[in-house]
Amino acid sequence: MPTASSKNTNQHRTSDHYKFTDYNNTQPAQGELSLLFSGEGKPVAGHFIGPAVHNYYLVHTVLSGRGTFEIDGVRYSCAKGDTFIIFPDELFTYRADEKEPWHYMWVAFKGHISEHLLLTLGFSPARPIVHTDDVRPLAALYRKIRGALESTPFPELADLEANGLLRIFLKELGLLNAGNLAFNTIAIVSDIDRQIKQAVRWLSYQYAQQISIEDLSRSLGYHRTHLSKMFKQVTGVSPMQFLLKVRMERAKELLNGQNHLSIDQVASSVGYTDALYFSKQFRKTFGYSPSEYRLHARNFK
Repeated sequence: MPTASSKNTNQHRTSDHYKFTDYNNTQPAQGELSLLFSGEGKPVAGHFIGPAVHNYYLVHTVLSGRGTFEIDGVRYSCAKGDTFIIFPDELFTYRADEKEPWHYMWVAFKGHISEHLLLTLGFSPARPIVHTDDVRPLAALYRKIRGALESTPFPELADLEANGLLRIFLKELGLLNAGNLAFNTIAIVSDIDRQIKQAVRWLSYQYAQQISIEDLSRSLGYHRTHLSKMFKQVTGVSPMQFLLKVRMERAKELLNGQNHLSIDQVASSVGYTDALYFSKQFRKTFGYSPSEYRLHARNFK
């Protein structure tokens, strides 16, 4: 096993864990499906995480003990053989039992097919749990994933192996959830909605970067024309119009904030390298300049 000083590994005993091991993917691929990290933990009684929100998918499988998991306003009691899934942008909490704290393994991933894939496998924030009477096959896959990530001179090759194992792992979850598989039952409209939801999230998170519709399309793996058409059909505006709205609203927050940023700094913070162009866009959107808004912010609310 690697030591705590390994570049991609965090393995130790902490004040809230009898055992804590986390293996990071130092070269995660960008695209369909990308494994981020995997680990194993034995938390102390009553240890909890949340309420919190992640921007990736996080799967836990309980090897022993008990705990509770809450998502989408529903609390689940989990024990040996239960696997629960945390979904991006969904408020969650999980807590170890006071008498029999659980021992679990986890794996985190993201990618533009993740949401659709999990829905196809029958998982969603409203249905985040699956059970197996024999946890050994899943535990073995967790260990193989961590083995692939363990201190390696070729992180790109480790990423290939780990992502391959992740697909096998998700296949196993699908088999356990066979009664809820939805390969042929997910409506086309719902698929479009999921695609646009991903695009909206991407623009909302990346607004400070230099973004083009080509960047967005390439990042999400969709054709430029198709994405633009579907985005406007669902939201009523084009991707670039939506991005402009996000940037302008964020600019108002910064102009009215306590950090007293200059107009140049605000422009840069919302993705504009040219402060003059930013000011023109701000005036075009709201009818007044950034300086005027800052001076009379209370009156503009």
